[in-house]
Amino acid sequence: MKVRSTFVALVALTSACALASCSPPADEKPSTTSNGTDAATATSVADFGTMADLVKAAQDEGTLNVIALPPDWANYGNMIKAFEDKYGIKVQSDQPDGNSQDEINAATQLKGTDRAPDVFDLGQAVAIANVDMFAPYKVSTWDDVSGELKDANGAWINDYGGYMSVGYDSSKVPDVTSLDDLLGPDFKGKVALNGDPTAAGAAFSGVVMASVANGGSAEDIKPGVDFFAKLKDAGNFLPVDPTSATIESGQTPVVIDWDYLNGAESAKLPGWKVFVPQDAAIAGYYFQAVNADAPHPAAARLWEEFLYSDEGQNLWLAGGARPVRADAMIDAGTIDQGLYDALPKVSGTPVILTNDQTNAMVAYLADNWAKAVG
Repeated sequence: MKVRSTFVALVALTSACALASCSPPADEKPSTTSNGTDAATATSVADFGTMADLVKAAQDEGTLNVIALPPDWANYGNMIKAFEDKYGIKVQSDQPDGNSQDEINAATQLKGTDRAPDVFDLGQAVAIANVDMFAPYKVSTWDDVSGELKDANGAWINDYGGYMSVGYDSSKVPDVTSLDDLLGPDFKGKVALNGDPTAAGAAFSGVVMASVANGGSAEDIKPGVDFFAKLKDAGNFLPVDPTSATIESGQTPVVIDWDYLNGAESAKLPGWKVFVPQDAAIAGYYFQAVNADAPHPAAARLWEEFLYSDEGQNLWLAGGARPVRADAMIDAGTIDQGLYDALPKVSGTPVILTNDQTNAMVAYLADNWAKAVG
C-alpha cells in the first residue's frame, strides 16, 4: 500500500545529494531530439522524429527518476520493472512512501541536479496548484482520453483511478455497512486514514467521502471534517499512516483508502473486506505530468508513452486500478477483460470533483482540519 502521506526530511535528502555530487557533470550535454532540438521542449513524439528516435534519446540518457511510487501501489513495482526490461533504462525510485506534496517539494529542492524527479504522479489538489512546474507533453494515445481528464495544452493528464473505500479485517471488527458504523464502540482505536488530507490525495478524498455520506456535497467538505472530529472524540480515529505491514500485523484493522489499495490487501489477509458506500461513491484519478526541469527529459517522455500504451494501462489494471484509457481499450479489444471484469462493482452515482471544487475544499481543510482533528 502506498501511503503517500509520510513527510520526508528534504534537508537530509539535499545533504545526501551534495555528498553524492548530484549536479550533472559540467561537460554533460543536454538531451536532444534527432533533429537537434532540446528534448526538454518536445511536446510529442513527432518532435523527436519517430518513436525509435525517442527511445534512442532516452537510452542515451540512461536513467529515469521517479518519486513516491512504492511497488505495491497500483502495480508500480511491475510497471517499473517492465519499463527497465523493455528499454534498458535504469529507474531510480526515491521516497516511495512520500505524498504528492513531497514530490513537489523534492522537485523544488533538487532543481538543477540530476537527482530531481523527472515525472510526477499527483493527487488532484496538489497537481492543479503546481501546473506551472509541468512541461506540456501529449502522448501518442492522447485522443483516447476525454477532455475533462486532461489539460488542453498537455500540462497534465489523468492516469488511473478508483473509488474511496473502507477496508477492514472482518476477524477484528463487525461488517461495515455504512460510514456511521465506524463511530461505534467496536471500532475504538481502529480506524486509520491514508495520510494527511491537506497533503495526500487519498486522505483528501477520504474526507470528501465522509462529507458526501453525511449530507455534504462536491461543494461542501465541512460534514467530512465534522465526521472525523467525531471519530476522534469517540476514540476511534487511529493517527497512524497505514501500510501493508500495519494492516497485516493488525495495527490498522480499518483503513480508509482507494479501493484498488484496499482490494490488494484481500489477497494477503484472510478476512480482509472492502466496502464502497453507494451513497458516497467518490471517484478520482491521479494526475501524471513531466517535470519542466527534468534532468532526463527524453526518458521522462518515454515513460509517459509507456504508461499510456496498452501495456502500461493493463499493468495498472493488474494492480486493481481503473486505467484512464479503459473505454478506448475495450472498444479496441486491447484491454485485459478478465482483470477489468474483476474490478469492484459500484452502483452509486460517482462523484468526481472539478478543479474549482477541489480548490475550495483544499482551502477549507487548510483552515479547519488541524483545529478539528489535529
